[in-house]
Order: sequence, then C-alpha cells, then structure tokens
Amino acid sequence: MTGSGPPLLFLDVDGPLIPFGAPTPGGYPTYPGPGSGPSGNPLVARADPGLGRRLLGLPCELVWATTWLADANDCLSPRLGLPQLPYVELLVADETGGSSQLHWKTRALVDWAGGRPFAWVDDEITPADRRWVDAHSPGPALLHRVDPRVGLTPADFTALDAWLRTV
Repeated sequence: MTGSGPPLLFLDVDGPLIPFGAPTPGGYPTYPGPGSGPSGNPLVARADPGLGRRLLGLPCELVWATTWLADANDCLSPRLGLPQLPYVELLVADETGGSSQLHWKTRALVDWAGGRPFAWVDDEITPADRRWVDAHSPGPALLHRVDPRVGLTPADFTALDAWLRTV
C-alpha cells in the first residue's frame, strides 16, 4: 500500500445526507439549522444535523466526494457540526472518458486515496464500480451504497464503523 494515515471516508451529499426520491406522505422531515432559511438551499433542511456527530465518531478522515465541491463546506459543514473538510475535485461525467457503466467518480476517488484504505458512501455505486476498484485500488476499499430515499441510517453507520475498524 502506498498511502498512509487513517482510512478515508468519501462522502456524497445528495442521497446519503439529503434524501430524495421517495413518495412520502407529507414530504421528508426537515430540521432547522444553518443553511435552511429562505436564502439557503431548500434541500439542505433535509440533512439531519445529528448525522455530523455520527460521522465524526467514525475512525476515519472525512472527505467530500460530491458535485457540491467546496459548497459542501459552506452549506453542510456548519449545519452538521463538521469542520471544513477536504473535497475531491471531480470532473463532470462526460469528461472522464470512461465506461458508461463505471461511475464517473470512481477513478478520481481511487486516485485521491493514493493507496490508503477508503470507504465510499454514495447512492449510485454499481457492481461495475466494485469490480473496477477491486482491480485498481492498491488499498482496501468498501463501496457502500445508500438508499437515496432514506439516506444514511443507523445500519449504514454500523456497517461503516465495523469495516473502518478492521483496516
């Protein structure tokens, strides 16, 4: 393995932290807090501020892996009680030149990890991503798919914590 340091946790926003897509009577629960006012992004109110404490309790280094890029620090870090996190500079899907089955983030995350163990939390992970990471990542990796209709759940945190403690 070429990288050193604690395992990384690459964190997507839309789906894992901000649920969407479920036909719920009455809509999604919303939570007051920074970024949820009339001038903020209305979807930010769906992000449960309690998730930040849970994320900080995991034995890893948190990294944004989202199209929000630095905006995740501006909009979500204060709401979740997170420090400013590093983020992966992601290319848009049509700039990666890869297989249409491979998620456009996959190569960038493996490169960014630099051999360090990592977990990737996203709602768009596919078997093609798992195969590619297994073949190309020099370090251990967990690709953890989250149901975007509900976002991160206690079961997701249990699975992540168990895996992160084994690497």
